[in-house]
Amino acid sequence: MAEMTRRALLLAGIALAGAPVLAQESYPARRIEIIVPFPAGGTADFLARVIGQKLGDAWGQPVVVNNKPGATGSLGADAAARSAPDGYTLLLTSYPNRKVLFTPEPPVADPAHDLVPVALLAKPPLVLVAHPSLPVRNVREL
Repeated sequence: MAEMTRRALLLAGIALAGAPVLAQESYPARRIEIIVPFPAGGTADFLARVIGQKLGDAWGQPVVVNNKPGATGSLGADAAARSAPDGYTLLLTSYPNRKVLFTPEPPVADPAHDLVPVALLAKPPLVLVAHPSLPVRNVREL
């Protein structure tokens, strides 16, 4: 009898392990926030709004862009790192693994450890320019 009970419990456990969890909600079930650690009107803000609109249309949930400029991006990164780790707060930033040295107070977040890259959205070109009167023609001379 004990062997039958143990087998029945084992079979019940296997059946339950393979059953879907009914209480689990599908993602996304509510509003998504995209934090942009730069001022409104810039390239990152524009990109976040375009992507947010497309995600909102695809997911059927509102996507809100929240600009949190300041401290070279640290304020927005800190806000994202302090949010619940549930996927409802995203951070759109550049160079997420850099450590910011000049902040008004020690940052709460260490982007290299507290945030996980999800997608590369853009590769904008970077250009270094100098006044023509400066006697340099390349980075080494500078």
